[in-house]
Amino acid sequence: MIELTRRGLLGTGAALALPFPAIAQAAEGLNAVAKAKGMRFGSCVAWGPPGADRGSFANPGYAALLKRDCGVLVPENEFKWQAIRPDAKTFNLDHFSDMLDYAEASGMAMRGHTLLWHKTQYFPKWLNDHDFGASPAKEAERILGTHIRTLCKLYASRIVSFDVVNETVEEGTGALRTSSLSRAFGGTEAMLDFAYHTAREHAPGVELVYNDYMSWEPGNEGHRTGVLKLLEGFRKRGIPCDTLGVQSHIGLTGDGTVGALVHRQEGPWRGFLDSAVQMGYKLAITEFDVNDKALPTDAKVRDGIVANYAAAYLEILFSYPQLRDVLAWGMCDRFTWLNGFTPRKDGTRQRATPYDAEYRPKALYGVIRDAFAGAAAR
Repeated sequence: MIELTRRGLLGTGAALALPFPAIAQAAEGLNAVAKAKGMRFGSCVAWGPPGADRGSFANPGYAALLKRDCGVLVPENEFKWQAIRPDAKTFNLDHFSDMLDYAEASGMAMRGHTLLWHKTQYFPKWLNDHDFGASPAKEAERILGTHIRTLCKLYASRIVSFDVVNETVEEGTGALRTSSLSRAFGGTEAMLDFAYHTAREHAPGVELVYNDYMSWEPGNEGHRTGVLKLLEGFRKRGIPCDTLGVQSHIGLTGDGTVGALVHRQEGPWRGFLDSAVQMGYKLAITEFDVNDKALPTDAKVRDGIVANYAAAYLEILFSYPQLRDVLAWGMCDRFTWLNGFTPRKDGTRQRATPYDAEYRPKALYGVIRDAFAGAAAR
């Protein structure tokens, strides 16, 4: 069990906050600390033209954070179907290729996110509307197989890990999602099995991941049960999935204290992780950030609460030797997707990432650094 008093876990209305860590720019970056333990730290990154005010490698301020702290990158959107498949015949990989070139030139690994995001609202329109004809299963295999084979053949020697499937479990029911593609296959399981077997055939040395956002907060029990059922089915059918990608978009509701929340959440969450690793799966934190939508406006108060909540969460995940890679979903509050997805009512930016909007390290940065420093070697 986590010792809740050791880190001084705060109530959500507390006036006390963890201090900003005094981190000199020349100090060892996060990936250097991680590497000493056989782990890696990284972040998502976006494409952008030079000078664009984005979380892009072409933005000098953001690139400086990536180079200082990251050993692995993942494209935020530029590897998804909507970005690279404008129609059934075309692959537009220019932006992703730029990102991969940058990663390699900077000595960073790259993850591939994702070969199939199985939520229909994120399919390209042509795929939702596609006529699968008189032999739908054959046509579905052709479409998905062409997509996976093309990307694996192009990048299997340059990408260390593919999120083969992303978010195919319904969060409300735990059932598998359906789509035009899965129906054409004759069922979602048949589609998933085909995707993993095809990826393994054409990317034999690359980590294959199932990635989802089942979270440790109360109310996600059905989602977690559905993910475990999916993973158990993979093992029974011999599906070559290596790793569970734990997105880790965590957040606070504003009700109760951080300590009370963690006390409620730790047991069920450990039970979920125990079940996954007992099946032989590795773990990866693939999209870490902390939603502070419900927290007070004061930045120092917010940063302290976020840091304490994150510390408790990371302490649990880091206790599993099956965890190696930890990726933030953005390094800087200026560019976090949460500002648009769940904006704060007070109009301030979410303080969800390791650095503030002015590229200064926050308490959350220190928590991540300390988690790596205190981790057992892998």
